Amino acid sequence: MQSAKSKNQSDKEQFKKEFIARLIALTVRTLRFATQLRKDKSLWAVADQLIRCTGSIGANVVEAKGSASTRDYTHFFEIALKSANETKYWLVVIREYSPEFSKEASALLDEADQVCRIIGSSVLTLKGKR
Repeated sequence: MQSAKSKNQSDKEQFKKEFIARLIALTVRTLRFATQLRKDKSLWAVADQLIRCTGSIGANVVEAKGSASTRDYTHFFEIALKSANETKYWLVVIREYSPEFSKEASALLDEADQVCRIIGSSVLTLKGKR
């Protein structure tokens, strides 16, 4: 029978895998959304920026896995959090600028907000403030 400690560790590993899959899905959805945004030439630069900051979230979370120290690990999560907040900013700009894209921007914004909360909570835990 599995001990409580190993069950907890197994649950954490499963959560990490699911979270990374969720970040990949967010990036893929954003790429597809950016394709739609590019139909409006005035949104080309915004689409590019949205792709970069959204992709940075997952890239930094994955990069943290290879960290040599807790401090380094925490730093990657802080960068991911900044990228998630930037993603939210651009999605609000898109939603406000173009009613045509409001529904998808709002759906992505909701997911980005949930990601922010998870990463923010992780940063607080890593810093021992929770």
